[in-house]
Amino acid sequence: MHLAYPAVLSALLFCTGLYGVLARRNAILVLMSVELMLNAVNLNLVAFDVWLSRAAEETLHSGQALTLFTIAIAAAEIGIGLAIVLAVHRNRGTSDIDKLRDTAEGPEPEGPGTPAAEKAEASA
Repeated sequence: MHLAYPAVLSALLFCTGLYGVLARRNAILVLMSVELMLNAVNLNLVAFDVWLSRAAEETLHSGQALTLFTIAIAAAEIGIGLAIVLAVHRNRGTSDIDKLRDTAEGPEPEGPGTPAAEKAEASA
């Protein structure tokens, strides 16, 4: 089998995952898209490992070893990611990423010249 077939399939999988990360609003679907991107990387690692092992006399299979590390990291990432998404869903009632962006900004600072201070002065 030529190297082009798994490389093209890997590129298609990676582009599909990238589109999912950029276009989706649900946090669980974003995590699934990240997993799809990691699987595309794994496919590339194994395909190039097989391709290079045919050219080299001694085969180290480093691509397969890196794939195992990537799978382990992906499993840990999805476990922690799902735990965070479930905790946020319990507290906020939604897993929509656009509705969760205001939590990262924090409260408005209250000081002279801020809209919160002007509202307090107007009501007094």
